[in-house]
Amino acid sequence: MQNKLYTLDPSETLENLKESYFPPYITLAHLFHAPEGWSLNPRVLKQFQLQYVIEGSADCQIEGIDYTTKKGDLLFYIPEELHHIKTLPGKNYVCVSIVFHFGDTEFPILDLIGFRREGVENPHYMGNFSERSIENQLLELIHHNRQPCIYHQQRCQHLLMGILLALADANNRKAAASVIEESAGTAKLILIRNFIDSRLREGFRHEELEQLSGWSRNYIILQFRNSFGMSPLQYLVWIRLEKAKELALQSGMSFGSIATAVGYSDIHSFGKIFKRKVGLSLSQFVATLYKDTPDR
Repeated sequence: MQNKLYTLDPSETLENLKESYFPPYITLAHLFHAPEGWSLNPRVLKQFQLQYVIEGSADCQIEGIDYTTKKGDLLFYIPEELHHIKTLPGKNYVCVSIVFHFGDTEFPILDLIGFRREGVENPHYMGNFSERSIENQLLELIHHNRQPCIYHQQRCQHLLMGILLALADANNRKAAASVIEESAGTAKLILIRNFIDSRLREGFRHEELEQLSGWSRNYIILQFRNSFGMSPLQYLVWIRLEKAKELALQSGMSFGSIATAVGYSDIHSFGKIFKRKVGLSLSQFVATLYKDTPDR
């Protein structure tokens, strides 16, 4: 019964969620590795669902709307929507599924994240968040969801609300996209961010960022932090760790090779940074995520 809570009416789940004292109530949180040729037959859930593609692609249909999802894509399902999924021939498919509800609370989640069907071609598509903070939050939520105590359950609920608020932020930014895109400052920040992305392994010098943008070092740090929530150096560390997670899950490389591939010549320094930032060693991170079984 416990592992099928996500199939029930919200009111039927609360008795089994005793460590959730307030919404959102999470009834499923797992990482699913689809076997070759897997498909999900048409079904209807009575709860909300977030579905995030970690690797590969699949065809999804929600209420007659077709989506071909790829790495980094996030779909949002609302209750009572008919949907099905089919993997593509020769393509891997690894996804995160989070199913949740708000009980009797009339929480305006659709208004919060800007979900609407009218006049929107792909209403369920929230965007692509590959190597973004939302991806890390989803994986961290899965980790905490397996731990049997109130602390971890509260962390799960906190992380889920953080994800929903991040989607709200993304929606607000999208609404102002035309203004933002015209901003020369924003264009320079994007240029700086893309430059750092291209220097994942070798790193960068602040003098290079100054030459690229025409700004001073302090002004770059200030504007970059205001736009992306971290300094350029913090962003470099973050993308290196996200790439390390991806390589650990998908490449079969040794941890030493992974450290070198993301710019760390000393595996011990890399290990310390990874554990300090993620809260787990790289081996613990991989072992935690591979415990899930498929949802058939």
